Parts: sequence; C-alpha cells; structure tokens
Amino acid sequence: MTIRIDKIVTRGGDGGETSLGDGTRVPKSSDRIEAMGTVDELNAQLGVLCCSMVQDSRMADLVDEIRQIQSCLFDLGADLCLPDLERTPSLPSEAILWLEDRLEGLRRYQQELRSFVLPGGSPVAAQAHLARTVARRAERRVALLEQRPVDGLRFLNRLSDYFFVLARHANNHGETDILWSPGRWHEKKI
Repeated sequence: MTIRIDKIVTRGGDGGETSLGDGTRVPKSSDRIEAMGTVDELNAQLGVLCCSMVQDSRMADLVDEIRQIQSCLFDLGADLCLPDLERTPSLPSEAILWLEDRLEGLRRYQQELRSFVLPGGSPVAAQAHLARTVARRAERRVALLEQRPVDGLRFLNRLSDYFFVLARHANNHGETDILWSPGRWHEKKI
C-alpha cells in the first residue's frame, strides 16, 4: 500500500474540526478523535521504549516485538478512523492471541508477585510502565465510543498487561522490581 501526501499543511483543522478516513468532519474534541490521539500517543511512547531497549543488551531482542505492536496500533488507528462496523477490521483477532502468547512467554520466568510494583527500576522498565498507563488510557478512550472495534478494545486490554510483564522482565524477571511499601511516609520522612 502506497500513501501519497501532497501537503502537510492543509489548514483544514484550523476551525477545530478534522476529517475521519471516510471524509466525515468531526470536532477535534470528539471521543473518536480522543481515542485515535491516545492510540497515536501510545505508539509514539513505544518508539521511545524501543530507543531504551536497544541500549540494553538484555532487551534488544524484543525490539522487533514492539515494532509489531506498533504496527497493530496503526491497524487499530485505521479501525478508529473508519468506524464502519460492516467492513473487515484492520486489526485481526489473531493479534490478540499473539500478544497473549508473548505475554505468557515473558511471564513464565518471573518471580511471583507479593506486592504492588512501583514504576521504575531500569530505564526500560520505567518506559514500559509509562506505556502501560497510556495503553490503559487508550482502552478507556476506545471504550467510550458508541461504535468501537471490539478486537481493538481487547487488544488494548492485553497490551497494558503485556507492558507490566515487560517491565518486570526488564527488571531481571522481577528481581529488581521496586515494591510498594504501604505507609512508608510514616516510617521515614525523606
């Protein structure tokens, strides 16, 4: 598929509206545009995550996996941009099964969770936790839509779990996770 873009600046959105893929004009503040924008933000966050991953030799082999997820997010963006439920979705349901398989593959070697995990640890883990929170927000935005891609919603739900498991993987399978210590404020004031 070749996409040709003749102009970047069109001035079409200067009045606060934008076009969906079928040409329908909608307010930039609409739920659909919010959902599309959050999925796009998540995709950009994954680009930053990949930059961190290539710097960590333990994580570099997973960059292609993140790139596959980015492609899936573009497919989801296409589904959101063309909300006609009669057409074949761009994001295939097989993507959910693939993501579940990858998630379980990473989780298999991790220590059992005995506490909530604070975002952080290694730079890759911190970026993965940030991606997890943006994925959750994207899921909430897509869930607000009257016509929503069901597989897209399921994919986003699994994706936030995937990023949690990826963060633990980056923290030596959970060994270097930073665990929540309830009431820490009372123990020691910093």
